[in-house]
Amino acid sequence: MNRSAICGWVILAMAVPAFAIDSDEPLADPQQQALYETLTAEVRCLVCQNQTVGDSTAPLAADLRREIRAMVEAGQDEAEIKTFLTERYGDFVLYRPRYTGPAAVLWATPVVLLILGGIVLWRILRRRASLPVPAHDDVSEGGGA
Repeated sequence: MNRSAICGWVILAMAVPAFAIDSDEPLADPQQQALYETLTAEVRCLVCQNQTVGDSTAPLAADLRREIRAMVEAGQDEAEIKTFLTERYGDFVLYRPRYTGPAAVLWATPVVLLILGGIVLWRILRRRASLPVPAHDDVSEGGGA
């Protein structure tokens, strides 16, 4: 490779941080920064729906990141911020929704179905075990197959 190609690759590699999604300075308090990063990794982008707001480039995700950042800087804790987001956008905004209301039914249904299936299987096996066993006749005496 010639020098101009190498210089081009070096300049391109240095430009990669310019494409960062969250270009704001880290928060002064490391605990607040950790909370901010945790929240942006747990909140769903409402436009993309398969990305977190921390990974999304959508304008709404940028707005949510700014809103979360402002709430963290204001001293709100994780529960308060999640409550605000779910009241405003619904439980869908969280990748791990709360276990209340309809979400609780969705989480409990597989367990209930497994328990009911086990009870049905147990009753069927008990009923079959109590049936009389028919005597086996010797087929060869009758001249059959």
